[in-house]
Amino acid sequence: MGNIVLTAVIVWQYSAHLMDVKPLLHAFGLRLRSARERAGMTLSELAERADVSRRYVTETEAGRANPSLAKLAALADALGWTLSDFVDLPLRTYRGERLALIGLRGAGKSTVGRLLAARLEVPFVELDQRVEEAAGMSLAEVFELHGADHFHRLEAEILEEVLSEGDRVVLAVGGSIVEEPRSFDRLRHTCRTVWLRAEPEEHFQRVFASGDRRPMRDRPRAMEELRELLASREPLYSRCEGSVDTSGRTPEQVCDEVIAWAEA
Repeated sequence: MGNIVLTAVIVWQYSAHLMDVKPLLHAFGLRLRSARERAGMTLSELAERADVSRRYVTETEAGRANPSLAKLAALADALGWTLSDFVDLPLRTYRGERLALIGLRGAGKSTVGRLLAARLEVPFVELDQRVEEAAGMSLAEVFELHGADHFHRLEAEILEEVLSEGDRVVLAVGGSIVEEPRSFDRLRHTCRTVWLRAEPEEHFQRVFASGDRRPMRDRPRAMEELRELLASREPLYSRCEGSVDTSGRTPEQVCDEVIAWAEA
């Protein structure tokens, strides 16, 4: 394993002379920041533990530094990771014709996703549905019996399965994936991501109209909680490559705009 990791690092660094390495360094920076945040470290703490400057960590997370093997090892050790955790990155960002729709429940991901898939003549996949099929139970049961961590592990595994099936797909993903840095980073680097936005009231009305009463059951503050959730996730959703406002618009109109954006 050590030789494989070393070879991967050498190939990575040598490739800087042969290709535009910016996407690779950006992907590494995102992974480093995600690892640091998951470890609960500040920039200064990671810099001190890895014996590098705070500025170096900042530049690396921003994708503007090309770490040496020694500094890669130091950063990995400071985070309790291995070199293989860091260098398992694509040398090129390849997204094919994958479109991923992201947003809160009620954003219109399923309806718009099916229209998009039909128009583009590609498969349509709902990641949550695939998770349910793999688990043999509903999402509610997965959360109730196994917890959120188990769900997100399944979600990450199923995402890899979907990505392995081909590079032409419209994928609808659960709104909480943005709170799992590694899965969200993986999605953004393998798909063109579109945030389907809507006003909180419209999210609420669409869910209610679909017959799904779970968000409102025994929750008198449901609408207020929805507004708070949307506000807290907005900075994460805004990291998607594109966004389309679905409020007051038909699925067909939203579909048209997404296709126009994708083809621009």
